[in-house]
Amino acid sequence: MGKDAVRNEAFGGPGIPPRWTHAAKDGVGTAYASSSRLWFTIWNGVVTEVYYPTVDRPQLRDLQFLITDGGSFFHEEKRHLHSTTERSSHHVLGYRITNSDPEGRYSIVKEVLSDPHLPCLLVNTTLLGEESFLKRLRLYALCAPHLGRGGWGNNARVMEIAGRKILTAEKDGVWLALAATVPFSRLSCGYVGRSDGWTDLASDYRMEWEFDRATDGNIALTGELGLGDRREFTMGLAFGDGLHNAATTLLESLATPFVEQRKRFADQWNRSCRRILPLEKAASDGGELYHGSYSLLLAHEDKTFPGAFIASLSIPWGEARDDRDRGGYHLVWTRDMVNTATGLLAAGNTESPLRALIYLAVSQDEDGGFPQNFWIDGEPYWRGIQLDEVAFPILLAWCLLRKGDLGNFDPYPMVMRAARYLLLHGPATQQERWEEAGGYSPSTIASNIAALVCAASFARERGDAATAAFLEEYADFLECHVEAWMVTTEGTLVPGIPTHYIRILPVDVHDPFPAEDPNVGLLVLNNRPPGSRWRFPAKEIVDGGFLELVRYGIRKADDPVIMDSLRVLDAVLKVDTPYGPCWRRYNHDGYGQREDGGPFVGYGKGRAWPLLTGERGHYELAAGRPPGPYLRALEGFASQTGLLPEQVWDEPDRPDLYMYLGRPTGSARPLMWAHAEYIKLLRSAADGKVFDLVPEVADRYLSGRRGGKPMDIWKHNRQVPEVREGSLLRVQTGAPFLLHWTRNDWGTVEDSRSTPTSLGIEYLDIDIRPRQGGRILFTFFWIDAGTWEGRDFEVTVRGS
Repeated sequence: MGKDAVRNEAFGGPGIPPRWTHAAKDGVGTAYASSSRLWFTIWNGVVTEVYYPTVDRPQLRDLQFLITDGGSFFHEEKRHLHSTTERSSHHVLGYRITNSDPEGRYSIVKEVLSDPHLPCLLVNTTLLGEESFLKRLRLYALCAPHLGRGGWGNNARVMEIAGRKILTAEKDGVWLALAATVPFSRLSCGYVGRSDGWTDLASDYRMEWEFDRATDGNIALTGELGLGDRREFTMGLAFGDGLHNAATTLLESLATPFVEQRKRFADQWNRSCRRILPLEKAASDGGELYHGSYSLLLAHEDKTFPGAFIASLSIPWGEARDDRDRGGYHLVWTRDMVNTATGLLAAGNTESPLRALIYLAVSQDEDGGFPQNFWIDGEPYWRGIQLDEVAFPILLAWCLLRKGDLGNFDPYPMVMRAARYLLLHGPATQQERWEEAGGYSPSTIASNIAALVCAASFARERGDAATAAFLEEYADFLECHVEAWMVTTEGTLVPGIPTHYIRILPVDVHDPFPAEDPNVGLLVLNNRPPGSRWRFPAKEIVDGGFLELVRYGIRKADDPVIMDSLRVLDAVLKVDTPYGPCWRRYNHDGYGQREDGGPFVGYGKGRAWPLLTGERGHYELAAGRPPGPYLRALEGFASQTGLLPEQVWDEPDRPDLYMYLGRPTGSARPLMWAHAEYIKLLRSAADGKVFDLVPEVADRYLSGRRGGKPMDIWKHNRQVPEVREGSLLRVQTGAPFLLHWTRNDWGTVEDSRSTPTSLGIEYLDIDIRPRQGGRILFTFFWIDAGTWEGRDFEVTVRGS
């Protein structure tokens, strides 16, 4: 098929330590067709990470041009030229980049897209300027492979295939091949920082090294483009599972005129968005961010594992990350993924959310839970347990059920397994939604309550009224403890407002005797700068997670504690920007750009998150106020190409650091959670009601019709120390039992058989009588095992 043009090997191996690239992307793209298994990103005028063959596998650091005149200057596109990037159109995730010489002598105009049916990146390039000057220019392609999700261990070769020389790289069986519709007049493989083309050209503006091989290192490919009199050409970067595959893909893709590739690429995206709802009526930017957000959500779905949506095609602060940080944000987080799915649902798409639900059902753990995050093939990455991520798939299933869009798929087994997990492992979560602390979290508890009520709806539709009631009673147990667990009455942050929600009441999920007083808990904060304070009273740390109680219909927008908590939230975390208000996650957050503008590496300072502006907009709508200002703020936070960042700079402008108030930091851009929140806020504004509101939840908790005795639940992982007179004590376990118990210190004894449920959970209710006093003592006889527990348990009864 060709020959290896081996004459000499580059020196300086293995090269300098590899790093990824800046995470605040200016563009993210892919072909819509599933046959084109390639995704690309753009930053500062150049192509950065390219993903192949799945959306979680970056294979490239960057691809750019180097420019010299051979004697007086050397330009690197991303460092020396002035760059602008534009999206092709409303829906099309192709980009037009103009990189201009600061002195105005020339410009490079690039159209970047992927082959509509093959895994090949296409960069159509035009040189503009005075012809006399352009004749002196020498243009070089510089490609930095990071195959196999890393910079170390890459191998580069110059190959002659089908009568032409091309640049190739390989690692672990994955190949890339680089060529153009004009030939390379010179080619070289080298080690980054030692013998690569950049090092060669930067020294004397001439390409003097021509190495045919660089193996087992951090390598770069360099090719001088033989332009002659041509001022337009197309460069292709193809991937394959072998050299033959990659080279064939490359040459076939380049053989098709770029104008045809561009038309097919655009047609695919335009067809995919034909049935999108006209939500741009609620926008103030003509629908630019809406249409771009919709396409971006679609683009973050894998094409080999349909329904797998990742959080972002980016590696936060990638310029400071090496091969050890394999995950970045190109992983599945159930929370982010369900937000993506419901964002698409809000725009009128039902097919993609159903694929997402099926994918989640397949990915569910045997015990009903979900990993903290995972690769798209289901392999866990981080293994923390976040109960909101177990609840969200239930909420997605309920949304599709209510809309009649489940097709022939039955999510009932997944829903019931997830509900069982929540009942057995809650109410404390090992991690809340910010993935840093465990305990009783308002946002997590809100999602759990809503999910259990939705699961009860599934059970009731199946004619299983007993299971439905059992699930609703557990949701009621959570709901009646919301204030007791997560509202301080001794707040110190804002004078005159002692009562407000806290971020989280810290509780160790392995402690069966949790201290459930939000006035006294101590919270450990991660990511704090060295030598700084890292432990705080829980009552002094707040976030906006309590707004989820309003979103789902658990608390009214004008609830006095909610309103006081809003005042505290705004006083402590709100940031006013030129584009509108934004909020930090919580006070003393350490996950963000450092004080000196440097990247987050181990510690930093948490900045403002645009998605929280969307959450506030949903609250304002629930409170009867227009969400327009929050929609406009989100539109202002977006890039010119319609990408929303995870975080924005929240201090006065620092031009020396390239940090500007309300503009992105070095964390992820785009973040799909933020784009989904924007679309859902548009839909909510159009409908005049919160899109995520669960009517069954609102009917249960806002109508005042729920009734019934207050209940507390004793479980082995939460051994409640006391109950009130006139309430109900439920003893709940995961196996059948006989409860041997007494109300009067074993003066009289009762033996009561547990009640089974279809969830595989057994329970027994003890009615706590008025003026009973004393204590309840009990132990277990485990029926299946035929053994006694071997110890007694005690619950004190106190006056109501």
